[in-house]
Order: sequence, then structure tokens, then C-alpha cells
Amino acid sequence: MQFLVDCRCPLPVQDRTMPCRSVFDWVEMASRPSVLVIGGGIGGLFAANALIGKGLRVSVYEQASALGEIGAGVFVTPNAVRHLERVGLGPAVERWGARVGPNSCYLRHDGTPIAAVQVSDASGWHAAFGMHRADFVDFLAANLPVGIVHTSHRAIRFEQTDDVARVEFSNGATAEADVVIAADGIHSELRPYVFPPSKPVFHGTISYRGLILRERLPNWPMDRWQMWAGPSRHFLVFPVRHGSMVNYVGFVPTDEEMKESWSAPGDPAVLRREFAGWDPRISDVLQQVDKTFRWALYDREPLPTWTKGRLTLLGDAAHPMLPHLGQGANQAIEDGMALATILAQVDRSQVASSLLAYDRLRRERVAEIQLGARQNGLRLDSTAADLSTRDAELAAHAEFRKRLYAYDVLPDATAAVAAVLR
Repeated sequence: MQFLVDCRCPLPVQDRTMPCRSVFDWVEMASRPSVLVIGGGIGGLFAANALIGKGLRVSVYEQASALGEIGAGVFVTPNAVRHLERVGLGPAVERWGARVGPNSCYLRHDGTPIAAVQVSDASGWHAAFGMHRADFVDFLAANLPVGIVHTSHRAIRFEQTDDVARVEFSNGATAEADVVIAADGIHSELRPYVFPPSKPVFHGTISYRGLILRERLPNWPMDRWQMWAGPSRHFLVFPVRHGSMVNYVGFVPTDEEMKESWSAPGDPAVLRREFAGWDPRISDVLQQVDKTFRWALYDREPLPTWTKGRLTLLGDAAHPMLPHLGQGANQAIEDGMALATILAQVDRSQVASSLLAYDRLRRERVAEIQLGARQNGLRLDSTAADLSTRDAELAAHAEFRKRLYAYDVLPDATAAVAAVLR
């Protein structure tokens, strides 16, 4: 049996060899909750970074034999960028991301401009970045102390007592901690221990996605996020990997309810036919597509609770959402910062109440964003004969995005834990 509590303190990212400065540091650390994170994706790895940055003892367990992501992009928005900066990853975001600026826009399917899209917070201080998912996972993992992440561990069973939570893995290993965070995705193995199983909701859309090297599109502008919205479908392009690659996503309707997957192969010829007759710039992109992935769009209805005792949910395990606001990974990062802020200020006897405070803090905001993503998808894929109303709504959407990006979970998490401590 593997226990998370040992005689070593978590080491600062900046110095992974320095021992604890004194026995008093260890005593204080030992009084705080130990944390087990299940899932080594973006949400789980960020949570581990945030928790360790607050001085908590953490271990991450990932079912795959190695950390990694398929070749696809993720849009990192200002409400998440500020938290990446807080855990010391601002330089990594700048190095591996591709900053997008004020030329970002919505267009009609024929290329007619509709409106600018909001890509910074209201102050303009925090920007948005296109990121290669593999790069994101790599630098989140590299920022952790050695030995924190354990691969080839698929969680299959959870149990808890008044004193401890225990996870069993398919390889026969077990691990214990004061807190277990399930960050294991839309098909979470641990979510049923919090709330009865429910079926993911299929929304009649699949997306084709992939990456193209910049040299194959030498004239493509790499300083902007661009979305073409047309009858019943839409097409998105933004840069990743510091502008060395173009990420594209084509959203199309379908009656085929395929398995939810990031990596199912798609047919580039079919993708080109879906957007035939659109803006020639889209044809330029699609002519360079040799391989594409097909992804069915699912989410779930908002859950009435994310927490049961010592177990709580994070990211897609708690709130899988459609990509039409670009908030899946960004809300997982907000979750991780909220949890780290709360758990850092409580002792081991206050775990259950602190996790409920996290639950109450996050559920309402995330449910609004889940439902907002559904609504924005319907807006983008309008089949109305007159698209002027849709275009006006897209222009007005900048105000919603300003509020979305301006939100900082840290003050609210600090207030939430203060209520626990009273």
C-alpha cells in the first residue's frame, strides 16, 4: 500500500533539492490535508501545481502509461492565464503559447466581417493564448517536483472513513490521503461515488480538428483568433506553439451519435466537402489537411453536488461542457485555484466542510458557463434565413466575455474558506 504522507516536504518548484528548513515547517505541513489527484490532464496537473505552491502534500495518478495529449489546440483565456502566472508559469505560457490580439474576429461563412471578438480582460492586462495541448501538459508536469506524478494507475475503486480516503487502482496499488480530487474527465471512474451515474448528452455535432505547420500556410496571420459562422456550422482557426502552427476546428451537424473521443480519425475529403463554397481562406487551410481527428460533442447536465465527504470533482469530471465558449480547460484551472486556496487554510479536521465550501463556490458559475456554451453553439450554427439577429448577438457577446474573463476566483475562494474557519 502506498501512503502519501512521508517524511519529506514538498519542494518548491524553483529548488527541488532543498530540504525543509526546520521541523516547525514539517509540523505545520503535516497538520494540513494531504491530497490525491486522480487524472494527469490539464486540470489535474494545474491543481497539483497550485496545491504544491500553497505548501500541501500532493500526488497525481494518471491511467495512461505516459503523460500526453493528441495533436490539437486549446484556447487559454485571461481568467485562467492569471492563475498560471500565480503558480509561476507565466513565462511558460509566453514561450509555448501564441498570443492573440485585437484583430481577432467573427466572420460570416463568405468572409464578411461580423464583429471583433473579446480576447483580453477588461483591463487589457491579461491576454488569451492559443496553446498546443501537448505543450500545455508538458510544462504543467515539468513544473512539479520529481516523483509527484505516477502513470499507469487507473482508479477503479474509492472508499472513505471519517479519517481517510482510499483509492484502489487496476494494477493492484492503493493510495490514501485526506482529500481525493477526481480530475479524470467526462468518463470519470470516481464521479459515481459522488452522484449517481448519468448519460452524457450528445448535441448532434461533431468537430474535425487538427494542426498545420506554419510553413504550409506562410501568409496566414498568426496574431488572431478567427471564427467563420455560417448556416448550421462554423469554423475556427487560431495559432499555437508560439505561432509555428495553425490550429483549426470545423463544427458540423450529424445524426450519427459516435463515441466521445478526442482521437477518432476523420476523413479530410469529407471535411473539405462540409465547407465547400465558404470563404476561400478556409479552403486554403483545408487543402493543407492530410490528417484530421473527429470529435463528437457531449456534455452533461449540471450536477447538484460535486462533493461527498473527502472526495470532490474537478474539471470535466464535474462539469463537461461544449467548446463553444472555449472554457473547458479554463474552468478546470479556476477549479484548481479555488481548491488550493481553500485547502491551504484549513487543517485535516476541516476537510469535509472546506470541500463543501469549494462545491458551493464553483457550481453556480460553472453551470452558467455550461449552459452558455450550449446557447452560443446554437447561436453560431443558426439556420435562420436572416442572420442579422445572430450577427448582432455575436457583436454583443463581447460584454459577456469581458465579465467572464474579468472574474478572479481567488478573492471568492478566500472568502469561502473564511466562512469555514469562523
